[in-house]
Amino acid sequence: MTEMVYGSMPMRVTEPVLPRWWRTIDKWSLTAIMILFGIGLLLGLAASVPLATRNGLGDFHYVQRQAFFGGVALVVMVAVSMMPPAAIRRLGTIGFFFSFVALMLLPFFGTDFGKGAVRWFSFGFASVQPSEFLKPGFMVLAGWLMAASQDISGPPGKSISFALAASIVMLLAIQPDFGQAALILFGWGVVYFVAGAPMTLIVVIVAIVGFGATIAYESSEHFARRIDGFLNPEIDPRSQIGYATNAIQEGGFFGVGVGEGQVKWTLPDAHTDFIIAVAAEEYGLILVLIIIGLYATIVVRSLFRLMRERDPFVRLAGTGLACIFGVQAMINMGVAVRLLPAKGMTLPFVSYGGSSLIAAGITVGMLLALTRTRPQGQIGDILRRGR
Repeated sequence: MTEMVYGSMPMRVTEPVLPRWWRTIDKWSLTAIMILFGIGLLLGLAASVPLATRNGLGDFHYVQRQAFFGGVALVVMVAVSMMPPAAIRRLGTIGFFFSFVALMLLPFFGTDFGKGAVRWFSFGFASVQPSEFLKPGFMVLAGWLMAASQDISGPPGKSISFALAASIVMLLAIQPDFGQAALILFGWGVVYFVAGAPMTLIVVIVAIVGFGATIAYESSEHFARRIDGFLNPEIDPRSQIGYATNAIQEGGFFGVGVGEGQVKWTLPDAHTDFIIAVAAEEYGLILVLIIIGLYATIVVRSLFRLMRERDPFVRLAGTGLACIFGVQAMINMGVAVRLLPAKGMTLPFVSYGGSSLIAAGITVGMLLALTRTRPQGQIGDILRRGR
């Protein structure tokens, strides 16, 4: 009777969080990430045992740590992927702020662990590399600033983001960490290009980067040594690149067999920067192609889903996240086969390293969140209606 007089009250039916997350997430990308993590554990079983032996630790010490940090990374990834775009924007901005402050404090409180570059904070039981966490935060912040600059009376987001990128590059050059600096500049350039930067300006920026690289070569012995080693047609067989190249050649198509590889006994960074050499030697080209295919699946599917987005922030930030994730993997593998100068960059989800694993979890968590299916008109529909 009450409904007949006053009318029925509309009841809002909300779908539970987990079913909605599973329905809207990109399951192909999620599966590829899980497989990469599994491959990382498999390769860690082979690559980290010699290091543990040299350090007087248990055979599976580093594998256990990788499993622990990887588990944390996956939990963080799933939690972040459930967030809406507004929450991703807040998380990225806050994360960038704290990472940027930590980066400024590195020259005073950081350590180099004997590698010649002050990139880490050491806490005894663990270490943290701020630049790993700064990358996803900066991509989100840059995407937000450039999207906001497209609004009427919006802020000069492109100029602000460029100033931030230049500041980050200078801080990274002090360490020195030119690989991460190049990755930050590349990610910013991609977001800037997608936001509608004119080609002439892109050319000017490339010229400035080239000039900066020349200055770095002239003033930094660390940078010059790596460039000279890359340009030298002869490879020192006792160098890291020499050992890695030889391991890849020995692996051939099918590999020398599980546990039969030798590069892990000679390379100090076989479990981190040169993990792909271990994969190529023991499992051959087949596993390397599978790894490349998994990274390509994540990046390409993410970019295709972002192309259908109507929200400028989602498109820009998502594109930046996808590109730095894929390019970091490309740089790591390119160094191992001597297509690029040595960079000291990990392979996301595969290399050992707590900071690398958790930062990769945050990066792909943000990417999965931004590429989730949402109830909105696609950008193609808007363009067709505008004709």
